[in-house]
Amino acid sequence: MKFKLGIFFLALALSNNVSAQNISVQVLSAVEKDKVISNAEVMIQRNGESSTKSLTNNQGRTTINSGFPDDSNTLLIIKKDNYSSLVVKCPCNDMTYALSPYMKNLDGMRIVLNWGKYPSDLDSHLTFPGNHIFFQRKEGSLANLDVDDTDSYGPETITIENKRFGETYHYFVHDFSNKDNLNSNELSASDAKVFVYVGQSLVKTYYMPKNKTGNVWNLFKINENGEIIDINTVISKTTQDVGINYGDNDVEEQVYVSNEDKKRAMQLNRKGDLAYQNKDINTALEFYKQAIEYYPTFGQAYGNLGLMYIKKGYKAEAIYANRKAITYASGNSINTTKASAYYNIAKIFENENDFEEALNYYKLVKELKENTVYDNAIIRVKGKMQ
Repeated sequence: MKFKLGIFFLALALSNNVSAQNISVQVLSAVEKDKVISNAEVMIQRNGESSTKSLTNNQGRTTINSGFPDDSNTLLIIKKDNYSSLVVKCPCNDMTYALSPYMKNLDGMRIVLNWGKYPSDLDSHLTFPGNHIFFQRKEGSLANLDVDDTDSYGPETITIENKRFGETYHYFVHDFSNKDNLNSNELSASDAKVFVYVGQSLVKTYYMPKNKTGNVWNLFKINENGEIIDINTVISKTTQDVGINYGDNDVEEQVYVSNEDKKRAMQLNRKGDLAYQNKDINTALEFYKQAIEYYPTFGQAYGNLGLMYIKKGYKAEAIYANRKAITYASGNSINTTKASAYYNIAKIFENENDFEEALNYYKLVKELKENTVYDNAIIRVKGKMQ
């Protein structure tokens, strides 16, 4: 019996070694074409356990013997001073990833596209009134295509320096390699990922939907009040239609969350509350982030996350989180929740002396609830604008 058990455990160990593999990546700058990032710290993590850390060389490359399989249960983590940390689900081997330098503007955003070897040419597009940012028009009104890539992997990067209040923005990816093939499935098989950054943080990652037909990945829009509305569908467009006919017919992505995941999220949210009560801001922030991972439309967790960002001085991230709290507000107190979040956003802009933007958001607060505090805020800001 002992002999058979020994054989069993030996076979299991060999099986694990076979499934584990070396993972090689290259790290580039998200905003400078072909600029490699040396001495970036790279780590692989799975089920809370981490590999040894490795640093990228002068070509921005490193190989890690992680001991973990290269699959969707494994995370790649890349860190570098003055760059936003990147966390992404694998498969990761032989991929290129890009780091985003910290952004300084309160209402800026950076959108970074990476993909696999095929198709060779994916294009980022950003449309908003009077502007269509893509490879043929790289500069627009406070928005630019920083990096264009035509030979696989990416990155392809669009930066919004400052979003304009009252205007809708729309971001999508076009499979230029299959621009004339409306029935192609190469885009869906591309392992494309889109990373969204605000301030110092990666706030959202989109993963390409699998087994879909189409040559356009329709990801998200930013509405007039700055809220990101997820769409995340693959559709087909002729070359002539790319960049037009978006907006009114977009359907917000419906995210299914099991009751079990909702319970986990609420437990994590409560753990975040306890950590905050104990004045452990960093731990609270991580618990709220984890709650959102399980329950992506958990408005209360976003509101709590926004408060933690404010406590840490991460103002751009706080604006983002409060906007998500507004998007996902629900229940009998929906107007109170939205008003509170808009007020938080307005206060951030006011404290940064952006009085015009602060006034815009104080007015949104007043549309939802009557309160002398809101009236006084509007009067105060108008006085500062004179």
